[in-house]
Amino acid sequence: MSFVESEERRALRAAVADLAGRFGPKYLHEKAVAHEPPLELWAEAGKAGFIGVNLPTEYGGGGAGIYELALVQEELGARGCPLLMLVVTPAICGTIISRFGTEEQKQRWLPGICDGSTIMSFAITEPDAGSNSHRITTTARRDGEEWVLSGQKVYISGIDSAEAVLVVSRTTDEKTGKLKPALFIVPTDAPGFTATRIPMDLHMADSQFSLFLDDVHLPADALVGQEDGALMQLFAGLNPERIMAASIATGMSRYALGKAKKYANERQVWGQPIGAHQAIAHPLATAHIEMELARLMMQKAATLYDLGDDMGAGEAANMAKYASAEASVKAVDAAIQSHGGNGFASEYGLAILLASSRLSRVAPVSREMVLNFVAQHSLGLPKSY
Repeated sequence: MSFVESEERRALRAAVADLAGRFGPKYLHEKAVAHEPPLELWAEAGKAGFIGVNLPTEYGGGGAGIYELALVQEELGARGCPLLMLVVTPAICGTIISRFGTEEQKQRWLPGICDGSTIMSFAITEPDAGSNSHRITTTARRDGEEWVLSGQKVYISGIDSAEAVLVVSRTTDEKTGKLKPALFIVPTDAPGFTATRIPMDLHMADSQFSLFLDDVHLPADALVGQEDGALMQLFAGLNPERIMAASIATGMSRYALGKAKKYANERQVWGQPIGAHQAIAHPLATAHIEMELARLMMQKAATLYDLGDDMGAGEAANMAKYASAEASVKAVDAAIQSHGGNGFASEYGLAILLASSRLSRVAPVSREMVLNFVAQHSLGLPKSY
């Protein structure tokens, strides 16, 4: 891992920043108010090759890695217009299909993901399972050559723009009778598949949904990978998810601190810029330091993942997600405080980040579960749950 990014990565940052600058926070705000997904930005990012930058070139991707995809998300976020579905479609679904899918599945789904013409969602969370994926009750049973899925999912992103959903379910082991995880691609127009929007007090363009699968019939080739290998396949997608969550939070921190820096340099009280006062400068400096530290861990996690070190990447991805979430909460808070009353004015676009930054502590994995992971796997302490 180099602390100096290559010329190609710097050029990618510049290109993404240019695209994001043409849309910006106003665009995303208007979409959020209208409860509409940001499809125009998504389409332009797809045309530019940004969405599939981490996917294989033979399917239209950029042939790079999660590092580059996280870079794209960070630069979008730093200009106030992150794309939530970047976490889901190319990072989770695209990664899992490219690593474990059949050639037919790759040909069917990856080109559309790469060019932005296909959006795929991901469904793991259930009402009664919480963070315990072993309690998932959505099941898949065989019916001749078909699979039949039944169950419920909750807090699933972007269903209103998705063509299909990668659903985490469970099948019965014929030898042991025990349930084991399995992944299925489910078209959103399949009979028996319904989605209900969840009202949220979050300022987000991409909505959250509850899913209901009532005996959804799927062909045999809807199964991704092996029935008995889904746990490994699942974590192949969840580590990128954590890295991408870190990139969203890092981009948010950069955006908030950028606005605070500008305001603290321009706003004058008692004859000098307020940034000259340590009560303003120190919280912003602290937030900047913590953001940069979190960013380094995100880059380490992405580098380890792209090198194929799944164990090392898992630890680093969890730490990056934790650190970047904490940093974003502090950065947004410091930025608002530096603006005084203006921090709550719509003109400055900071107060609407409060819920989003706080969400980063909860999703896609809570800070408490990250601490459990680090305590057990990094420190060797007894399992607490």
